Amino acid sequence: MTEHDPSAYGRHIADLYDATVRDFPTELTVARLAELADGGAVLELGIGTGRLALPLAASGLRVAGIDGSPEMVAVLRAKPGGDRIPVVLGDFSEASAEGSFALVVLVYNTIFALPSQAAQVRCFANAARHLAPGGRFVIEAWVPDPAAFTDGTAVRVLSAGADEVLLEAATLHPADQTMRTTKIHLTERGGVRLLPANHRYAWPAELDLMAELAGLQLQQRWSDWDRTPWTDASRSHVSIYRTIDD
Repeated sequence: MTEHDPSAYGRHIADLYDATVRDFPTELTVARLAELADGGAVLELGIGTGRLALPLAASGLRVAGIDGSPEMVAVLRAKPGGDRIPVVLGDFSEASAEGSFALVVLVYNTIFALPSQAAQVRCFANAARHLAPGGRFVIEAWVPDPAAFTDGTAVRVLSAGADEVLLEAATLHPADQTMRTTKIHLTERGGVRLLPANHRYAWPAELDLMAELAGLQLQQRWSDWDRTPWTDASRSHVSIYRTIDD
């Protein structure tokens, strides 16, 4: 396996990232995270271009971040208020931010950007180290669905407009729980952009065990930010872990 480069994803997508997430429920996500923080400080792992961090900071919360991509952080810095959010550049499974936090946040499948189970275990431990007593670690991720693939491959439409289309092509490798994806961004003026990304996916039960190893326990699990109940049919999850108080 080649050495993991935490800056690779952002290097490819930083200038387009905001366009790829503009249809996300950002306002609702921010509201839920603010409720969970309950006035305390927030650390976002994979802070990126500040989709969540900036409105959280604007609400009056102290916000900090860790990200592996200088390009993504540069986009954050160029936005109003972005220069006031402290960000540590580095691998968020290991890098440390100053202080302790009521809430550590890792959204939009970003836990799967880490290349191995060992790296994901380290990420849980790193999140736990940053939490104040009683603090929470929130993960948003999709639920693996190998049945959605035909002969190990799948193509889906992420968005489609009159002058812009975003597709995703993926190949599944169940033996090591990895998925290799390339987003295809098509625009009338800009032509074609290919945005590769790799994932090491994990089922919620595996993430729960990682949490337990880090001294965290599952407090709540929803299917989405609307707090839709978690069921057999759920295709994504928002999992909230809490420190185990002595």
